Amino acid sequence: MGIEEKVKNNIIKDKLFRKGERILVGVSGGADSVCLIHILNRLKDELKIKLYIAHLDHGLRNDSRKDAEFVKDLAKNLNIPVAIKRVQIKRIRGNLSIEEAARNTRLDFLLKEAVKAGAKKVALAHNFDDQAETVLMRILRGTGLYGLSAMASKRKANNLFLIRPLLNIKRGEIEAFLKKNNIAFRTDKSNTQEIYLRNRIRLELLPCLEKKYNKNIKEALFSLAKCASSDYDYLNIASQRLYFGNKLNPELKKLARLHPAILRLKLRESISALQGDTRRVTFRHIQELEDLLFNRPLGSIVDLPKGLSVLKKQKNFVFYLR
Repeated sequence: MGIEEKVKNNIIKDKLFRKGERILVGVSGGADSVCLIHILNRLKDELKIKLYIAHLDHGLRNDSRKDAEFVKDLAKNLNIPVAIKRVQIKRIRGNLSIEEAARNTRLDFLLKEAVKAGAKKVALAHNFDDQAETVLMRILRGTGLYGLSAMASKRKANNLFLIRPLLNIKRGEIEAFLKKNNIAFRTDKSNTQEIYLRNRIRLELLPCLEKKYNKNIKEALFSLAKCASSDYDYLNIASQRLYFGNKLNPELKKLARLHPAILRLKLRESISALQGDTRRVTFRHIQELEDLLFNRPLGSIVDLPKGLSVLKKQKNFVFYLR
């Protein structure tokens, strides 16, 4: 089966979008996103979709403007509307790492451009190899079932959806498609620098694991993410059925009676209700909250990322921004 057919099947099987929808595609100019926009452009008439392109120049490299120019020309050649913006991540990062600041800024930009374009879906070019790298990275940092779920082919973000049509497509298939069709793309030299954890995993750890331990390690990690995602979804549905009133002031007695798996989900619900997501919350943070619930005295406080704290009172937890 060719890559175009596989992508079309992914769209249909995972119900990534419906016919007639507008889709905003995040295009960096790299191999993955260039492959994605070309394939969606070939499928647009059959799927009856309207495409838009958005590109954020993070201003992190001297040649990043060339990426923006490349995407602008690509959009013109494909006759697709494009929105391009340049920022200086190093100036606006605050206390965040460059990677996290860049990711958050890019996502915010894509969601805003989607709204402007009247699109309810934002297509991202994460692939099979990205998924394996993400799972391994989260294992190394410490994670629970939520982290093992890694990236979903479709997930809600604010009132929109992020979709990943290439999630089960291997990097080798993408490169073969581009080569076969003589399609140019930009190469980000920072992807070969070992200063970032993901790059070290891609360039050092995964090749070592493939060579010395399991030649199919990427497939194993991808399967782990898929299984964890299904299990997490089921537990999340079960958790949603339990109504505790105000999520920012859950009752201690009700929390203490929960199964540990559901308790952890309820704690994440409370965190997300206040700060919008739980991206920087690790399993260690959840364990601290469990210890606060069962072992620490009244008046104790646990500080969490993004300025969030949890106070243990007589009858309930209080989640608040410090």
